[in-house]
Amino acid sequence: MPPTLPPSSTVLPPLICGTATFNDQYNPDPYALPTTAIVHEALSLGVRAFDTSPYYGPAEDLLGAALDTPFVRQNFPRSDYFLLTKIGRISGDEFDYSASWVRHSIQRSLERLHTNYLDVVYCHDVEFVSPLEVLTAVKELRRIRDESGVIKYIGISGYPVTTLCDLPELIKEDTGEPLDVVMSYANFTLQNTMLASVALPRLKAAGVKVVPNASVLGMGLLRRKGVPIGGKGDFHPSPKELRTAIQAASDWSDKQDINDNRMEKVAIRWALENWMHEGADVGSRGDPASGIPWRRENIEEYGGNMLGVSVMGVSSVEELRETMRVWRSILDGLADGEQTAIDSGRGTDERAWSLNRQKEVQTLATGIRNVLGTWVDYAWPSPPPGFANQRSAPGVPAPLPTPAASPDPVPKQFSNKGSTDMRRLPPL
Repeated sequence: MPPTLPPSSTVLPPLICGTATFNDQYNPDPYALPTTAIVHEALSLGVRAFDTSPYYGPAEDLLGAALDTPFVRQNFPRSDYFLLTKIGRISGDEFDYSASWVRHSIQRSLERLHTNYLDVVYCHDVEFVSPLEVLTAVKELRRIRDESGVIKYIGISGYPVTTLCDLPELIKEDTGEPLDVVMSYANFTLQNTMLASVALPRLKAAGVKVVPNASVLGMGLLRRKGVPIGGKGDFHPSPKELRTAIQAASDWSDKQDINDNRMEKVAIRWALENWMHEGADVGSRGDPASGIPWRRENIEEYGGNMLGVSVMGVSSVEELRETMRVWRSILDGLADGEQTAIDSGRGTDERAWSLNRQKEVQTLATGIRNVLGTWVDYAWPSPPPGFANQRSAPGVPAPLPTPAASPDPVPKQFSNKGSTDMRRLPPL
């Protein structure tokens, strides 16, 4: 990392708005979502970071369009928010980590997001390619960072926790420089907590500064109505037996005499609240979005400890508002949370409510995990058995040759002798 950049753990916000939902995997028609309203409301509520990817269908374009509006330009300078995107994953079965594709992907993301720099760039779903390919991509990203400054921080993302630990160790050993960020998804949830139990010690030893926890519902698995079915049908890799166990746990939770006992509500709060503490050593001191109006904040104002970083995706303004309500309630329950509640206008009773809700959620979470039984900490295989990268020729495809210009037509000469036979004239 260039010496002029502060560590990522001092600047990244602990709550990041994810845009994987701006995609037809999670929604039948992402263009029908109120994406501009979601982004504008997120900024208005204090969210200061957005995570996206070229793999998420139109997500980069939709996010960029929402940010390239008078409302954002007039109220939120680019330096006030963070943009995180990815390279390498092109489609479900196509990956390209070559240096030329990295350069192409970065330039395309800059254009789509209407920005002249990217705060974080991840190598996307690193388990699908070889370690050498990841190393090649990381070195090219660092070259771009050092020579042009259009990238600030560099990391990797993926699912298997062993891969997410092996690669940072390899990269640090080979280059002498640790990764800035490693994002894991679906590995710190009610169903699977291996990000904390297995990965954290190794990631810290590898010098990784920030470890965001994404997909706290396990890509929609931990919901009463089951996994989301978008425009691409049922994409979720979980086995039928796990889904059956999740449904049983959801049914159990519904029967408990506790308010807001729906499993997804329990799962969201449990993951956000517990990762805030469990992930603190690889967390951040950035703006926590506590709701104190029109003031840049710092974690130092909330007890002085870093907070574990979470990524939350939503599909509506209502879901966003509910997420922020839960997030701020969790902040109210921190060591200095009562003052936070007062400064934000929520009032002193909010801290007491937050602490009580914390106990309720823990009770429900314990019961849900008991019902899941042997499915706790199960991880589905990624990549799936038999996977083969369909990218036949890595790199940016050469443009098609421009056809040579057609020669100017030469008028045909006709004899003036005798009469002209109209049947022999060339057609117009």
